[in-house]
Amino acid sequence: MAEDFLNSGRAEETGCLLLDVRMPGMGGLELQRHLAETGQSIPIVFLSARASEEEQCRALQAGAAGFLRKPVSKEALLNAIRAVLQGPVNNEQKDLL
Repeated sequence: MAEDFLNSGRAEETGCLLLDVRMPGMGGLELQRHLAETGQSIPIVFLSARASEEEQCRALQAGAAGFLRKPVSKEALLNAIRAVLQGPVNNEQKDLL
């Protein structure tokens, strides 16, 4: 799965990755590390049912935009992805909220 993404040539057009810590082949944390080492800054939201607290901390410390635990509501997942795609809210935008 991760290898397929890396071989796809689509990293530059990717706005967000939704990853699990445990995936067949290269895991989500490994893919996150690989992307960082190769200078590719794609926002990542992790979604996992069995990740340890240590894995969650590693993902977030390495720059993950979010970490959700399964089961997760559709709304929570969509909100996490929207937050990544919309980017950080600046002070002017906060005044409009």
